[in-house]
Amino acid sequence: MHLLSAMFLLVMSAVTSCQVSASGEPLKHIGWLIHCLSDCTQLGLGKKKGLGRAAGTSGAHPHEANMSVPMLKIGAVLSTMAMVTNWMSQTLPSLVGLNGTAISRGGTSERIVSGLFPSLEEGWQIYSSTQGTGGKCICTVVAPAQNTCNRDPRSRQLRQLMEKVQNVSQSIEVLDLRTNRDLQYVRETEGLMKVVDGRLKVASDNPRSLNPKGFQDLKDKMSELLRRLPVLDQYKSDTKMILLLREEVRNLSLVLMAIQEEMGAYDYEELRQRVLLLETRLHSCMQKLGCGKLTGVSNPITVRASGSRFGSWMTDTMIPSSDNRVWSMDGYFKGRRVQEYRTMSDFMKGQNFVQHLLPHPWAGTGHVVYNGSLYYNKYQSNIIIKYHFRSRSVLVQRSLSGAGYNNTFPYSWGGSSDIDLMADEKGLWAVYTTIPKAGNIVIGRLEPQTLEVLQTWDTGFPKRSAGESFMICSTLYVTNSHLAGAKIYFAYYTNTSTYEYTDIPFHNQYSHISMMDYNPRERVLYTWNNGHQVLYNVTLFQVIKTSGD
Repeated sequence: MHLLSAMFLLVMSAVTSCQVSASGEPLKHIGWLIHCLSDCTQLGLGKKKGLGRAAGTSGAHPHEANMSVPMLKIGAVLSTMAMVTNWMSQTLPSLVGLNGTAISRGGTSERIVSGLFPSLEEGWQIYSSTQGTGGKCICTVVAPAQNTCNRDPRSRQLRQLMEKVQNVSQSIEVLDLRTNRDLQYVRETEGLMKVVDGRLKVASDNPRSLNPKGFQDLKDKMSELLRRLPVLDQYKSDTKMILLLREEVRNLSLVLMAIQEEMGAYDYEELRQRVLLLETRLHSCMQKLGCGKLTGVSNPITVRASGSRFGSWMTDTMIPSSDNRVWSMDGYFKGRRVQEYRTMSDFMKGQNFVQHLLPHPWAGTGHVVYNGSLYYNKYQSNIIIKYHFRSRSVLVQRSLSGAGYNNTFPYSWGGSSDIDLMADEKGLWAVYTTIPKAGNIVIGRLEPQTLEVLQTWDTGFPKRSAGESFMICSTLYVTNSHLAGAKIYFAYYTNTSTYEYTDIPFHNQYSHISMMDYNPRERVLYTWNNGHQVLYNVTLFQVIKTSGD
């Protein structure tokens, strides 16, 4: 058995509210992935045959590999698959009219991607392909959230059409309001004209009946009529607007008919849904690639500005889970009200939420939702409570033995942040410290049902020197501050009980982070930053091993 090790640097892009998806050229992307493996295999083949080949853009040195007959077969199969998929990616779009389109970038998706890999032009893309030392294939895969359907010119035409229809609708609404107002003026004017006409008829029949008081009253009525003359001018202007709107509607109808004819025999919406399904499956496949080492953090993505300076917000961290609810907990001590939003979109808009009243107040901001339950630190104690949202009841509570509380060993920002609960790909964790550990961070792995501490690690890092911390793939990452200029400074690996000092910068946009937690289901960092709810995408370095016969 020969081991072919492929090392992938993955950029996992997830989003907020409503637009988390991969790019929309699945066939081409799969072709790129196969082509990457094929390139690395062929690098080994080239060396075997004495052909020689450059090591690529990553700067790795070529490796003299002893390629067996089965490995040669794998290389041939991969090369053939790469050619077939590349041919399909070029031919299939032309058959359905999706070729020759330009990329339209903008909004949050561009910020997510450009913050990590600027000048990205092709969606799921192999950034580099080379064979490094040890015979390992080194590839960089970029997975943006931009939707290819946005590139199609017909999609752009439809968006422009929708904007025009919206503008016409707004103009009609304004015209309707103005017409109703003017109609009221006309009715009042009609009454005035009848009064003036009656008095003029009386004065004409009997001039002596027109005394100074009656004359002044008649003069006032005439002045009021004169003030209503601009309404007639407005009517003239509205008539012109109606003609323009009618012409605009006619033009929109022609454009819509042209798009319908251009779309022809196939159902564009059905094709778009199929592409989205393939994108979802491809993104799901990439998510299953497993754990990795944190190497980078994206630019911040502000989801909402709400609440006080301190607080926490989260989604369920359980893998797998289809729960899309979002929870928000404002403040860091004695709070009991938890707001539950149906979706991220509802959270962004501040609508469609219910409120849970916890039986016991919380302390700090180190709460976590795991498998439908909220785990939090009870106020003025080292007790951890598991509260089940569906039954609205406490399922279990347990003391975290020896753990400091009530600002005995908080993070650098204080806020009763002595006990920080978190979850990652491997389960539920507690970060705290004790007096015997001299205030150094202790990591405890918890049993989610009983809250029993299964194992602990002494990191040796003073908790008061940490701004915040979070777990990714059984590794604790610690920031050196909660203020502007903070960076991820320390990493402790529970798998090996070793640590290292790191230098991973990130942009602390609002200068005061009081909560930072990783969500393994979405592969993003959730932060509460000075009254702003902010997301960060993460870059993980992963090693995937595949064996060949």
